[in-house]
Amino acid sequence: MASSLAARVARNETLSAAWGVWALLFGIGLLMVGNGLQSSLLGVRASTEDFGSTVTGLVMSGYFVGFLAGSTLTPRAVARVGHVRVFAALASLASMTILVHAVFVTPVVWGLMRLFTGFAYAGLYVVAESWLNDRASNELRGRLLSVYMIVTFMGLGGGQALLNVASPSTPDLFILISVIVSFAVVPILLSATRQPDSDAPDPLSLRQLYRITPLGTLGCFATGIVNGTIFGMGAVYARMSGLSVAEVSVFMGVLIAGGAVLQWPIGKLSDIMDRRKVITGTALAAAALAALAVPVADISRIGFMAIAAGIGGTALTLYSLFLAYANDHLEPRQMVAASSGLVLVGGLGAVLGPSTTGWVMGRVGAEGFLWYLCVVHAGIALFALYRMTRREAPSGDDQVSYVVVPTRTTPMGTAWTDEVSGENEEAPAGG
Repeated sequence: MASSLAARVARNETLSAAWGVWALLFGIGLLMVGNGLQSSLLGVRASTEDFGSTVTGLVMSGYFVGFLAGSTLTPRAVARVGHVRVFAALASLASMTILVHAVFVTPVVWGLMRLFTGFAYAGLYVVAESWLNDRASNELRGRLLSVYMIVTFMGLGGGQALLNVASPSTPDLFILISVIVSFAVVPILLSATRQPDSDAPDPLSLRQLYRITPLGTLGCFATGIVNGTIFGMGAVYARMSGLSVAEVSVFMGVLIAGGAVLQWPIGKLSDIMDRRKVITGTALAAAALAALAVPVADISRIGFMAIAAGIGGTALTLYSLFLAYANDHLEPRQMVAASSGLVLVGGLGAVLGPSTTGWVMGRVGAEGFLWYLCVVHAGIALFALYRMTRREAPSGDDQVSYVVVPTRTTPMGTAWTDEVSGENEEAPAGG
C-alpha cells in the first residue's frame, strides 16, 4: 500500500512538472517532427533526382558537420546575447534553409543547406534543453528526462507519418516543415520567463577521455556512425530497395519505434549485470538482424518491417549504453566535462556514417546499407569482448544508473543527463 501510494505521488509530481513546462515540451516535439520529416524527405527526393548514393551520403553528412559546429558555438552566443535572441535566430535559419532546398535542387546547394540546418538544430536543442533543465528540480529531473524522451521519439515518428501528406516531388512538404519549425518557436519563446545559467562546460581532452574509458569513447564514435547512417541514409536505402513513399515512412517509423520501445528494458538490464555483456549482446543482435534483413527484404514485407523494428531497437539503444558505461569510470566532477567529449566523438562518427554508407551502397547496391550496419555492430561487439579481457567490471555500487538520452544529444543536454547520474552517485541504487 505504501509503495503504491509513493508511486502515485511520484507520478502526480512528474505530470505536474511536465505540465509546468508543457510549452517547452510541445515546442521540442514540433522541432523533432520537422527534423524527422526533413531527413526522410531529403533522402526520398535525392533518390528521385538521381543524386546517386555516394553524393547523397556526402550531402546528408553536411548536417552532422553543422551539428558539431552548432553544439560547440551556440553556448558562446547564448552567453553574449541571451537565450531568446539565439533561439529566434536559429529557428529562422532552420525555417529558411528547408525552403532553399525546394528552390535549388542541386547537391552543392543541398550540402550547404544541410550544414546550416545541422548548425541551427544543434543550437535549438542546446537552448531548449538548457531551458528545460533549468526549470526542473533536482528531484524530478530524471523523471522529466523520461517524458522528454517520449516527446522526442513521438516527434520523430510523427515526422515520418507526414511524409505521406504530399508528394516529395513538390514543394509542399518543404513548406510544411518550414511552418512546423516556425510554429515551434511560439510556445517556447512565450514560456521564457527567466534566463537559465548559460555557462558552457570545460572540455576534457579526447586522449584523457580514451585513457579513462576506451570502450565508452570508441563506442560513442561507432554509434555515431550508426545513427548518422540510419537517420541520414535510411530513407535513401528504402527508396533504392523499391519501397513506395508510404512504405519509406513506415520503415523509418518502425526503426524509431523499436528504439523507443527497447531503450528502457535493455538499459535496466545493463544496470543489474556487467554492462559490457549487454553491449556485446545488443551489438551482436543488431548485426545479426541487419544481415537477416537482406534476404527477408525480398521475401516478406511484413517480416522485413519487423526486423527493421528490431534493428532500431538494438542500434539506437547503444549510445545510451556507452554513455552509461563511460560514466561508470568517471568521477562525478569529470562527468560534465567528459560529456562534451563524448558528444564530439559521436558527432564525428555521425559525419562519417552517411558518406561511407553512400560509398558502400554505390558499390554493392541498396543492401550495402544493411551490410554496413552489420559490419559496424560486429566491430562494436568484438571490441567490447576485447575490453572485457583488459578490465574488471565495476561493482554494483560503482555503476551509475542507466539514463535514456536522445541519439542527437547536445553537450548541454548530456550535461543534464550527467547531473542526473551525479545525483545517483550520491545515493547508489544497484547501478
